[in-house]
Amino acid sequence: MKKINFILSIIVASLFLSSCDEEFLDQRPTSFISNEDLGETALINPSIVEGNLRGIYNQMVTAYIGGTTNQEDFGHKSFDLMSDLLSSDMAQIGARFNRFVNLSNLLWTNDPSISLPNYTAWRFYYRIINSANLIIAANGGNDAIPASDAVKGVVGQAKAIRAFGYFYLSQYYAIKYDANAEILPIYVNPGESGKAKSTMGEVYDLIISDLNSAIDFMSNYTRPNKASINQNVAKGLLAYVYASMGQSDKNILARDLADEVINSGEFTMMNQDEVTGGFTQLSTPGWMWGFDLTVANDLGLVSWHGFMDYYSYSYQAVGNFRGIDDGLYAKINDKDIRKQQFGAPASGGTVAVGESPLIPIGKFYNAARTPFSQNPMTDDYVYMRVTEMYLLSAELSAVEGDDIAARTRLKQVLANRYDDAADYAYVDGLSGQDLVDEIVFNTKIEFLAEGKSYLLMKRRKLTNTRGSIHLNRAGESFAYDDPRLTFEVPQRELTDNPNITEGNK
Repeated sequence: MKKINFILSIIVASLFLSSCDEEFLDQRPTSFISNEDLGETALINPSIVEGNLRGIYNQMVTAYIGGTTNQEDFGHKSFDLMSDLLSSDMAQIGARFNRFVNLSNLLWTNDPSISLPNYTAWRFYYRIINSANLIIAANGGNDAIPASDAVKGVVGQAKAIRAFGYFYLSQYYAIKYDANAEILPIYVNPGESGKAKSTMGEVYDLIISDLNSAIDFMSNYTRPNKASINQNVAKGLLAYVYASMGQSDKNILARDLADEVINSGEFTMMNQDEVTGGFTQLSTPGWMWGFDLTVANDLGLVSWHGFMDYYSYSYQAVGNFRGIDDGLYAKINDKDIRKQQFGAPASGGTVAVGESPLIPIGKFYNAARTPFSQNPMTDDYVYMRVTEMYLLSAELSAVEGDDIAARTRLKQVLANRYDDAADYAYVDGLSGQDLVDEIVFNTKIEFLAEGKSYLLMKRRKLTNTRGSIHLNRAGESFAYDDPRLTFEVPQRELTDNPNITEGNK
């Protein structure tokens, strides 16, 4: 009887999913910040600034925030998902309803007239940049130093979120770090008219300046919850920025920042139970930054869970599968707890580990473990984990020849992924490029479907080969500088902004 009911639920969901474009046409983002929301009172009332800052964080999880009615348009996590697919560490496995299929087939990124992701990413990240500009302007402007720690804290967050926006734009719309290449317009004040592109060096100067200012401003700031950025999150963002530049001195700065976050003691690395426990709670000690979803956010199918969690009301549950590359999966040690994160649904809500389609059904799942059970979505989003800092520190130490420090950080991670230290003792025999490669591998499998693979691919200038499980282009290899992996400046921007030029690849 249970089997019959499950089949019927698949059929009902399939009928809804096939016609859901019309269902969502009338929904639009609502919590946006305008000039009228801010003003003189913000200078003397930090709670007003804090409230408007929450509007930015709400934008990051809003359905259709990228300005389309496409269901792949749901804020920052939509680009985490897209970038993992572009890296090929995550595979598009099922074609049902065609969601993300043309992205994984490298068709969307090659045509500026296609909204996804070219227009949606451009609009989304510039929208949160403009919102941050409004908060900064309402509190004295870019060079002002707020008088109180409370206002410093929220302005520091605004600068950090502006830097976050520009950093992701720089990753998605430029192939590699080139200080002289013109890549993006810079806007640091609200209401500025369309500008020409600035160089990558100028964009990075702004990002680094904003994050250093944010780190300074938030030295005495205590955030209300982990949905807000704090000093350690800003340090983590700056570590990623420096690491992306590919310069030895910047690698050292990035490594030191990652170590500062680790040594602060604010976060505890996720243990074995937590990494196989569903990834549902912002309160998880190893999460540095995320978003506490509630019923009030009104998220359903058009959400990260709607595409990745088999036990939510999702495309994942009806055959539009995304999972780990099978070649990458095959390299995971059988004694590594992370191998249990991937497989197929089995009876009673359990996981058939290693069975096709290798979706992350043992990593991301609603606690009910009943197909279609979560709707609306209230399981939380994760943006940054402290384990990222451990592996980033290890990677950059290895790249700079400090094998001892690199091995130490890597083993700290593996101690939470294996039962027996003897199973990862091989790390002590690694050095040089072999050690770098092992850290890269662990970064890939640790953060599968968390949006880190694309940054890693560009940072380490990788070439990834797709395994047999991929729906499109199985067996093909793609280098980080393949232009199809980088977004195009959208046609609408080229049309509306007379000062911008076409081409970024």
